[in-house]
Amino acid sequence: MSKDQTKARLRALVSEKSLLHGKAFTLASGTTSNYYFNMKATTFDPEGATLIADLVLDALESFDIQNVGGLEMGAVPIATCVSMRSFERDRPLPGFFVRKATKGHGTQALIDPPLLPGARVAIVEDVTTTGASALKAAEALRAAGCEVVVVVTLVDRLEGADAAFAQQNLRFVALLTADEFTLTD
Repeated sequence: MSKDQTKARLRALVSEKSLLHGKAFTLASGTTSNYYFNMKATTFDPEGATLIADLVLDALESFDIQNVGGLEMGAVPIATCVSMRSFERDRPLPGFFVRKATKGHGTQALIDPPLLPGARVAIVEDVTTTGASALKAAEALRAAGCEVVVVVTLVDRLEGADAAFAQQNLRFVALLTADEFTLTD
């Protein structure tokens, strides 16, 4: 399947499984919307995970990165499928995730598994609105001495994330954008 065909199939799958309409949804940003992308229905779908992994890996081809991950929970299935598929492409990219808060037991790690200082990383997320989740992950990663190279999102709602990332000198890639879907808002 070509990249264009893969993207078209992912768009169709997201429309079918993850795009919800018909009521007021509160977004992570605190705003409300008449549509909502519940991406877990796609990221945990076998076909969806495969399409996502291929498209994210294609998007990361030109970036020199060593790890892929992001803020829990949305990034976890993405980082997992991308990491698994990267092995098949002979470019192994171990995954990680950033907790919203350190856990109170065990290693008390904010980033799991821990990354070495200087690691060049890509942040992935399922849906981007203002970019706050990815920026929170970037802050934790930078504090740990990592270099955040790029942020890749599955769906950009086109509500300011690109400008927020630009202010932080973060490159940004959206696989899909809200204007590619039939929305009621």
